[in-house]
Amino acid sequence: MSARLRSLAGMARSLVIYRARPWRTAALARFYEGMLRPGDLAFDIGAHAGNRTRAMLAAGARVVALEPQAAFHALLARDLPAGATLVRAAAGPAAGVAALRVSRLHPTLASMAPGFAERLAAAPGFERVAWDAEEIVPVTTLDALIAEHGAPRLIKIDVEGFEAEVLAGLSRPVDWVAFEYLPAALDVAHACVDRLEALAPRRYNLARGETVGFALPRWERAAGLRAALAEFARDCRSGDVYARAEAAADA
Repeated sequence: MSARLRSLAGMARSLVIYRARPWRTAALARFYEGMLRPGDLAFDIGAHAGNRTRAMLAAGARVVALEPQAAFHALLARDLPAGATLVRAAAGPAAGVAALRVSRLHPTLASMAPGFAERLAAAPGFERVAWDAEEIVPVTTLDALIAEHGAPRLIKIDVEGFEAEVLAGLSRPVDWVAFEYLPAALDVAHACVDRLEALAPRRYNLARGETVGFALPRWERAAGLRAALAEFARDCRSGDVYARAEAAADA
């Protein structure tokens, strides 16, 4: 299969996964309504096919969506609803440019983390993934985005092993942060928790896989979250950590 056909097949795969189930976007919107109020600002770092951006918009938020992959940025530029500001960039610890490794057949897997592809090569679910393309992309920081667009109530980060580096570019607490965790790279999740705790005390919960809803019966402090990650990682399913500022629930 040619590189172009692989890229087209990969985009089609992502659209089927993230765009072919509109009822899931509605469920995500209801989920985000527990974090976002009408008019709040949210950052979608790693927007990909835009399903999370659309859900945040449906929840009444304004969204700044970052997507560095050229093909997916072009897709979003054509069809994101009003209320979204689209930026073709990745986020990191400092502004500049960087190499983004991509799997053409699985373009939801794109990472700037050094050695990430090699590290996950034997992990369940990654055995057949070929990281066969690279793009040089602009990089900004969360602090720079805040300076330009304002302080968000929610930051969602899904950047395949680069989440801690994204948070290194944030120097102030925000109410809500959501970041992906991978069972084969729990050290990245722990580094994210370390960074968030350095900014402000937080409570944590988890969403497993693509489940819409929290997995833990109560919000945990950092130690409880780390224990839950170790337990949940046994089934090899990725998911998202939600970090809530202690005052956010009442805001």
